Amino acid sequence: MPELPEVETVRRGLSRVTLHHPVRGGDVLLDRSIAHPLFIEEFLPAIIGAEIVSWQRRGKYLLAVLRRRNQPAGWLGCHLRMTGQLLWVDQSMPVSSHCRVRLFFDHNQELRYVDQRTFGRLWWVPPGEQPDQIMTGLQRLGPEPFADDFSLDYMQTWFKRKRPVKNALLDQAMVAGIGNIYADEALFLSGIRPRVQCDRISQTRLKRLHTSIRKVLTDSIEAGGTTFSDFRDIHGTNGNYGGVAWVYDREDEPCRVCSTPIKRIKLAGRSAHYCPSCQK
Repeated sequence: MPELPEVETVRRGLSRVTLHHPVRGGDVLLDRSIAHPLFIEEFLPAIIGAEIVSWQRRGKYLLAVLRRRNQPAGWLGCHLRMTGQLLWVDQSMPVSSHCRVRLFFDHNQELRYVDQRTFGRLWWVPPGEQPDQIMTGLQRLGPEPFADDFSLDYMQTWFKRKRPVKNALLDQAMVAGIGNIYADEALFLSGIRPRVQCDRISQTRLKRLHTSIRKVLTDSIEAGGTTFSDFRDIHGTNGNYGGVAWVYDREDEPCRVCSTPIKRIKLAGRSAHYCPSCQK
């Protein structure tokens, strides 16, 4: 599933090409890609004729502010889930069998929502409503990793609980946007094994983890995110962070610091990668 750096990469790309351009038309090719309770009959009429004022990101969600004739026109929301892609293409490009929604812009440009496994969703949030009133997943999100309220004191409060640190980092109610990749990477940089219980981590090590979370997310955003299977930016380009990842998806490969083979374990049904020497 795309994580914060991948979604942020898409947000930045969309901000470069779609802002202040009205949606001229559209086509929904798979009805269930439009999230309940808004039906297909309401979605396209609400979007067509509106222009996108800005793109925002909340955790792994994308949110576009819409305007029509200088009046608020609601929000367009998107969650890519496992295989979703938003691609900015020329309308003459062949349409993939996995294309679910098409939005047409001027100059024969088009924003396509492509989703092979169809777990992703699009929303329209009416004017006067807030996205978290319709997109209920937003209600459960903790602070953004770069926000002031994601502080060391805040982390200390959450880390009083007895559970593996990797599980805590994947808890979207604690911090929004971190998934399997960047949890493994941050734990490596902070020298903590994934199975270590939160309540056993010292304040010094916790401070290092807080810093490492922000560092790996920043590094990945600068690299355009990570592509191991499906992620692409809006122009169909792979992310480059995977080529420099410290531990994620590198089982049995030598650690980039000490050359010890990277280990992979299962933790709460998810893979976790670590270096047995660097992570004590």
